[in-house]
Amino acid sequence: MRSERLEYQILGCALPLWADRFDGALEDIFDLQDQLSAMIVGAISPKLEQAEIERARRKPTESLHAYDYYLRGMASFHHGSRKALAQALELFKKAIQLDPGFASAYAMAAWCYSVPLSFWTDGREEAREAERLARLAARLGTDDATALCVAGFVIAEIAHDFDTGMAMVSRALVLNPNLVTAWFLGGWVRVLNGEPDVAIEHFAHAERLSPFDPFIWAVHAGIANAHFFAGRDDQALSAAEHCLRDMPNYLPALGIVAASSALTGATDRARKAIARIREVNPGWCISKIKKRILYRRSEHIARLIEGFRKAGLPE
Repeated sequence: MRSERLEYQILGCALPLWADRFDGALEDIFDLQDQLSAMIVGAISPKLEQAEIERARRKPTESLHAYDYYLRGMASFHHGSRKALAQALELFKKAIQLDPGFASAYAMAAWCYSVPLSFWTDGREEAREAERLARLAARLGTDDATALCVAGFVIAEIAHDFDTGMAMVSRALVLNPNLVTAWFLGGWVRVLNGEPDVAIEHFAHAERLSPFDPFIWAVHAGIANAHFFAGRDDQALSAAEHCLRDMPNYLPALGIVAASSALTGATDRARKAIARIREVNPGWCISKIKKRILYRRSEHIARLIEGFRKAGLPE
């Protein structure tokens, strides 16, 4: 009993000392928390402010009316017909009138001019206007991923300025790695530049990001072109047929069906594809295609022409 009382007395003497030390430790912890909080706030606040500045700078437009015309233009553009593209172009022009600094509207207007050049017309004036609008979009939209990727594609396709087009779509992907349009147009620019395997990686990433995207048919057409130029005709045919289920009159996909079928000996399928092409565009022939050829590598051009000839496309 005496030993127990002694232990209690010792403990009783020690408790105030421990309590003082404990209170001091708590104060040190709270001081450390305050210091850490101040450091975190100090580090994050400028970044948040900069992020807000960047977000404000990247707004497509301050004009709600201009943005409304832009969205209506996009809806028409996705229909893909010649009439719908003409309507889309007028809507993008109205958006530009309301906001002359609206970079994405310039880029989409450029794209509206460039599509018929690939399929229906040979207009030099339209080609010049498409290039002018695309380059203007790039100047106005240095931080606008949509403007840059669309402008880069048009410049690569129409002006055959592949290096500039590549640089633009690459910057678009840095600005917004989740922009499906940048991945799929980046894939097309890679096709034009003669890099089919890299193109397929871009298209696959676009499809993973948005499997039901309005441009998914163009993704499959791009995959078909890439496989064709890599010499994989069976895979090219499969991707082209996938595209044609959504866009039965899309000439680049019909062309791949014709050329790949001819090169693999499927003569009947090749001739049916050529007949369909001639229904969509009676003026399509080897000489016109040579004038419109978009690809950087001569061996890719030669393979396409060889396929068309074997399929029976007139000279």
